[in-house]
Amino acid sequence: MSFLSLFFAFLIEQVRPFSYQSWMNQQVTKSGQWIRLHLDAGLDKQAFAAWTLAVVLPCALVAAIYWTLIGWGSWFLGLIWSVAVLYVCIGFRQFSHNFTQIREALESGKEQDAADLFTSWQRLEPRVWKTSTLIRQLIEYSVVAAHRHVFGVLYWYCLLALMGFGPTGAVLFRLTEMLVYVWTEQKDITEGEEVISSEALMSLSQNVWLYMDWIPSRLTAITFAVVGNFEEAIDSWRFHINRFDRSNDAVILAATSGALNIELGVTPLQKETLKDTGEPQGNDPVLGQTPQIAHLKSVVGLLWRGVVMWMLILALFSLSRLMS
Repeated sequence: MSFLSLFFAFLIEQVRPFSYQSWMNQQVTKSGQWIRLHLDAGLDKQAFAAWTLAVVLPCALVAAIYWTLIGWGSWFLGLIWSVAVLYVCIGFRQFSHNFTQIREALESGKEQDAADLFTSWQRLEPRVWKTSTLIRQLIEYSVVAAHRHVFGVLYWYCLLALMGFGPTGAVLFRLTEMLVYVWTEQKDITEGEEVISSEALMSLSQNVWLYMDWIPSRLTAITFAVVGNFEEAIDSWRFHINRFDRSNDAVILAATSGALNIELGVTPLQKETLKDTGEPQGNDPVLGQTPQIAHLKSVVGLLWRGVVMWMLILALFSLSRLMS
């Protein structure tokens, strides 16, 4: 069922992209802010209660609905529920619209329009971008976004689906990732006062996300190595692992840099890193070519080859289970 659920979710998302993604993000943000306001008082146990309410409760609801449908003896209803949940949680179209617009502007020679689109997308202050820097930042953000919206969701969905939890893994991964942003970067204004997360809540959400994404990020890096330039991807990964050992994003970017033979910043993807000059720092060697517009197509090809590879693996695994 895992293969069929993913296949139909990808197919539907390509034909008719989920149009309420911004609304869903707003609801998660509002829920996270409400929970922060009412449960977060600075203690570890309160932070744990807030995280449980925001993440575990929705996941339990998703699993309960799945078990109920399967309990009625209808695997078909369970399949529909899994496809519906995956349709909301997974997909290239959740970020590729902005990528495509910026890419088309660059290909048309409209560098300033592309820069404006990128700064609007990332909610940055307007600035003058060097074209190569803009392309590098676009590739870096898009690759990490693809991991968070596609590959990471796929891994956690398959893991928990094999354990009988249906599409719960997809919801678990997405909520954990989204709440890190809500609880560490977004502030809330209530009754004229600014409300921010306590150190306990920020630390808990960041640590949970770090450990949840540790294996998926490395699976994505290996995937890019397999479908790209394997030797260069592994060498790039080894070169950067000692410098960014706690950054899962850096592992993905390092593998991407080698797989496509292009120079990337290979820094943890945070808002402040998007404001740099994009030039190599100190005595750091330059790995690969300077990113060019043509490399954007290579990035798209790399991502789709990775998805096809995992879908083939799932198809073979499902076939082997049917024949056993």
